[in-house]
Amino acid sequence: MKSSTYPVVIIGSGISGLYTALKLAQTKSEILLVTKSNLEQSNSFYAQGGMVAVLDDNKDDSVDLHVSDTLIAGAGLSEEETVKFISENSDAVVKDLLSFGVEFDKDEKGNFTLTKEAAHSVRRILHSGGDATGREMEIALCKAVKDNNYIKILENTMAVDLIVKDNKCEGVVVYNSDGYEAVYSNAVILATGAIGQLYKYTTNPIGATGDGIALAYRAGAVLQDMEFVQFHPTALAFDDCENHNRFLISEAVRGEGAKLCDKNGVEFMSKYDTRKELAPRDIVARSIFKQMQETNEPNVYLNASIIGKEKLLERFPTIAKKCTQYGIDITKDLIPVAPVAHYFMGGIKTNLKSETSVKNLYAVGETASTGLHGANRLASNSLLECVVCAYECAKFLKKNIQQTSSCRSVEFQFEQEAEVGNSDVGLLKQRLQNTMWENVGIFRTKETLERALKDIEEIQNEFGRIDICAFKEEYELRNMLTVAPLITVSALERKESRGAHYRLDYTGTNETAQHSLIKNM
Repeated sequence: MKSSTYPVVIIGSGISGLYTALKLAQTKSEILLVTKSNLEQSNSFYAQGGMVAVLDDNKDDSVDLHVSDTLIAGAGLSEEETVKFISENSDAVVKDLLSFGVEFDKDEKGNFTLTKEAAHSVRRILHSGGDATGREMEIALCKAVKDNNYIKILENTMAVDLIVKDNKCEGVVVYNSDGYEAVYSNAVILATGAIGQLYKYTTNPIGATGDGIALAYRAGAVLQDMEFVQFHPTALAFDDCENHNRFLISEAVRGEGAKLCDKNGVEFMSKYDTRKELAPRDIVARSIFKQMQETNEPNVYLNASIIGKEKLLERFPTIAKKCTQYGIDITKDLIPVAPVAHYFMGGIKTNLKSETSVKNLYAVGETASTGLHGANRLASNSLLECVVCAYECAKFLKKNIQQTSSCRSVEFQFEQEAEVGNSDVGLLKQRLQNTMWENVGIFRTKETLERALKDIEEIQNEFGRIDICAFKEEYELRNMLTVAPLITVSALERKESRGAHYRLDYTGTNETAQHSLIKNM
């Protein structure tokens, strides 16, 4: 098997991976950036709403106010010191992003235009391209990475195993059309994103299969709060067959005044929560789901026309264009929407330096669980966490990373490549997505969770792969079948309803909020 060495290896090309690479490249060390698709394809690309920033010149806002909003949304499980640290560093990181070509929308006077989303007290959310913030940030950072001579990019390459000895990560095994390669390194950073593809309906692209979380679990890292999957209230109720997901209708649309209603235009949120459309998204998602069950309809509707045509088209050009493809004019037509799996609050437990419980293994972005989001992420806090933690991870490694590769106390070798199996990977994946949506979704019970575990076990037995797989899609399914039971077991063990985790058989919330931890023994 081929081998190579790099001071730092980053797995994943979303905003957190790209920004970490750019900051580490300032040391003039060679950085290897590995992505299983093309550089531009990531979950970050689909982030519409924007990025929270507590700006020094926004006199209506403050760190204390943002911390308060985040803690309330987090349903008692957010770590206050973590929230405060990330909030305090938002202004500086925004200024740093500008130096890498990232731009945010401004008014005619050159001031940032800020918007407000559900559960925020004030306008504090930066956006770019109207409603294409993730895409615009991703494009800018991708260009900066491509232009940087210290960053080597390895596309269409999948990380399939971590090289670990005595709880110390010494590298990663990657796989592509040329076969396997052992990459030895003093620091491996997982920036692999989300788990949305575990569910039948999701806003996440086809690559969001929980790869980094599965790798870390197999390596013995501690995972945290795996039961907390956030279901976004409003995705366009049409399947995108090309991307295997559903198109997000940003929460910012409701933030600007859009109303949820039935097919006749009758608004209904007042019967579920006094905050109506601006309640925390877990409440809005459950309310919509209940409304769909009561009316036996596959979706509800969003009336955005009341925002006004000029403002609507200027603020949400991406949404308008996408809806037009389905014959919907958002300036006058109701938009069919339904809840979908969207964001993962759980993941690999890290501190603010992005260190995991395995030495030399780091995690940034959605694949990490820092304690910021708690049981329910506050809208647009995700991109902020990505960039602040990427900045801090790079800052820490700049001071502590050795420039030469670690000694190879482990010589990792695959004895042979796996033969192509008889199982239909696509069909098994579909079965897994169905059982996760039906049994580990917006509403959960002991019965549904146990049913899911039984289904997952049957799928695992039919699949038959544990270690070496024959091709990328098999590795993705292997990772999905690693992560799915961890989410389900954690949900089964949390006998309460808190934030995005809602148990119909335990509707109350415990007095004491505790993180759930899980580790491969």
